[in-house]
Amino acid sequence: MDHIALSAAADPESEIAAYLKQHEHKSLLRFITCGSVDDGKSTLIGRLLHDSLQLFDDQLAALETDSRKHGTQGEAIDFALLVDGLSAEREQGITIDVAYRYFSTERRKFIVADCPGHEQYTRNMATGASTADLAVVLIDARKGVLTQTRRHSYIVALLGVRQVILAVNKMDMVDYRQSVFETIAEEYRALAEQLGIASVHCVPMSALNGDNVMHGSTTMPWYSGAPLLELLEQADSDRAEQDLGLRMPVQWVNRPDSHFRGYAGTLVSGEVQPGMEIVALPSGARSRVARIVSADGDLSRAGAGQAVTLTLRDEIDISRGDVIAAARSPSEVADQFAVHLLWMGDEPLLPGRPYWLKQGSRSVSAQIGEIKHKVDVNTQQHLAAKRLELNEVGYCNISLGAPIAFERYADNRALGGFILIDRQSNATVACGTIDFALRRASNVHRQRLSIDRAARAAIKGQQPRCLWFTGLSGSGKSTIANLVDRRLHGAGYHTYLLDGDNVRHGLNKDLGFTPEDRVENIRRIAEVAKLMTDAGLIVLVSFISPYRSERDLARSLFAPGEFLEIFVDTPLEVCEQRDVKGLYARARAGLIPNFTGIDAPYEEPENPELHLRSAEAPVEELAEQVLRALEVEQ
Repeated sequence: MDHIALSAAADPESEIAAYLKQHEHKSLLRFITCGSVDDGKSTLIGRLLHDSLQLFDDQLAALETDSRKHGTQGEAIDFALLVDGLSAEREQGITIDVAYRYFSTERRKFIVADCPGHEQYTRNMATGASTADLAVVLIDARKGVLTQTRRHSYIVALLGVRQVILAVNKMDMVDYRQSVFETIAEEYRALAEQLGIASVHCVPMSALNGDNVMHGSTTMPWYSGAPLLELLEQADSDRAEQDLGLRMPVQWVNRPDSHFRGYAGTLVSGEVQPGMEIVALPSGARSRVARIVSADGDLSRAGAGQAVTLTLRDEIDISRGDVIAAARSPSEVADQFAVHLLWMGDEPLLPGRPYWLKQGSRSVSAQIGEIKHKVDVNTQQHLAAKRLELNEVGYCNISLGAPIAFERYADNRALGGFILIDRQSNATVACGTIDFALRRASNVHRQRLSIDRAARAAIKGQQPRCLWFTGLSGSGKSTIANLVDRRLHGAGYHTYLLDGDNVRHGLNKDLGFTPEDRVENIRRIAEVAKLMTDAGLIVLVSFISPYRSERDLARSLFAPGEFLEIFVDTPLEVCEQRDVKGLYARARAGLIPNFTGIDAPYEEPENPELHLRSAEAPVEELAEQVLRALEVEQ
């Protein structure tokens, strides 16, 4: 640990107070270590912790014991064990999850994230990079620049890290040869220039032996640069972001009683003072700041990085997730963007599928409209793609269910970064960065119509509804839907039946049966069904619609009570016995790929409004159940 030297004449309390004050105001640098497998990332951090005297006696004792039990250095200390805390990491000798460690020197405080090297844990590495000011990229001197080195460097650049220290490790394994180091350094500098990484310092080192880690090394007299720790102490501790003026995302509306309403959050840009005119986004409502409240009392001003509560002179509508901005230079507001996405989900990204987008404290529904291209992170080549798989990076168009205030990620990461969340599992499936708003988003506006859906429904004397029949091919959903349609028409109701096979001869004839095309198939039909209910119709939709997420998307387009999910539940063997079109036989023979129930999944509804078991009752009785649920006069 850091040591305090007290002179005999000095006042101990004053010395301690001065020492603590000195360390309280030291700058903080967040950095990550990344690179390929077995490049020595964990060993390097362990060496930094050990040599900077950050370990207590019991930690040292435990390290010595663990080194004998799990270590790879014989009787010597295995510094990697200070970081690899998971039992699976120790047993396999790999890093799986991001490990954060704190240490300090006389000049600076540090938080370091040790990131996994394996490709399958790339998403964990991105998590660490998202908050880093600097990246230490390790390379094994014996192997040079590898695929994973390029992958991690691309993600570092994508997430806005513009300072890199290239640590060419294990120089002891190549006899400390200068030519090896210079070849690797030259190749990496070319890669960094291609990626737009502005600052690169290259250091030859041996983390295991401590060469050029804390101090210079006598084994490499040809290297005249600074050791790693000195470079870390000299690095800029803040990302260079544009001074955009006041930007404060609202974390919490603070209303302890009827006399106080404040908006709490952390300023991510600019500064604020009482009397300053502000605008609440995305609503555009304006007011002026009345007070700046903090834990230390009212402030005369607050700047970027400070957490405060603002009170306003006027009662305007501001909610959690809104952004308070300077009225003279507000953020843009849009609902469609061009974005970079790093896909982190085990299931692929499919355009058209609904997700939740979370930007700070704001969550809105989102869909990927188009994958413009995916990026080969090894060569930075742009490749055509209809989906993104785990750890792939794509450039996409995204549309949101509501507008948000934003900045380009290059200008402000707080308002330019986001994550995507799966609506079924609530798992984080992607992290993304906003490049720009699509201009068509601001050029297209809804046209106000004189006759609304209520008027169109009233003239028909009925309540618009969407009856969504789902089930396997051969389940009987089209037969039941057709019978319900006939009964409703005979009773004088205005209806229309959208059948999956019929629609594929026209509107959706350009779509196949891949997962991507199935998602788009249902998206289009859901929008058409919505237009038909706007026209006052009762619309019946008979589609396999195999995915819950797309059926949930369809439901979200309708008002409560307007959408009835009708699950026509029929065992697969019964559907195959019916097989009037011969589809199952051809699918079993391998002639029809991606056939639902055979080699493509069907996700059964979890809470349908109606559950019809077509193998247990005649279609007339099942149709009657639907009509009773509609509560229509027959």
